[in-house]
Amino acid sequence: MKKLISLLIVTSLIGCTKDPFNVIEPPTVPNSLQINSTVGIKLENPFVTTEVSMNVKSDIAQDVTIRIFDISNKTVSKEVMRVNAGDNILKVYTSALPSSAYRIGLFDSKGNQLGITDFNKL
Repeated sequence: MKKLISLLIVTSLIGCTKDPFNVIEPPTVPNSLQINSTVGIKLENPFVTTEVSMNVKSDIAQDVTIRIFDISNKTVSKEVMRVNAGDNILKVYTSALPSSAYRIGLFDSKGNQLGITDFNKL
């Protein structure tokens, strides 16, 4: 009898667990970050203090390099990351940058420029 009760308890617990197959909705992209082309980069706001949201859009899943250039076109920051096909909403942290004008570029693994935009660090 104890085995039967234990079996019923275990069966009821297993039956109440969540389904492991969840539908994941793609993230909603705010209007300020919409990109009409299949690839590109767009900042939420061209005037930045400590951080800003950014949309990196790619036509395929791939490794990309995001570079920040100063006014003399010297790379001041570089990061390689994996992006998915479509929109990828990321944060850019700019606290370490002095106040100035900058350019942020998106490049594929072969160094081809996929997009570029400017911003001002306040």
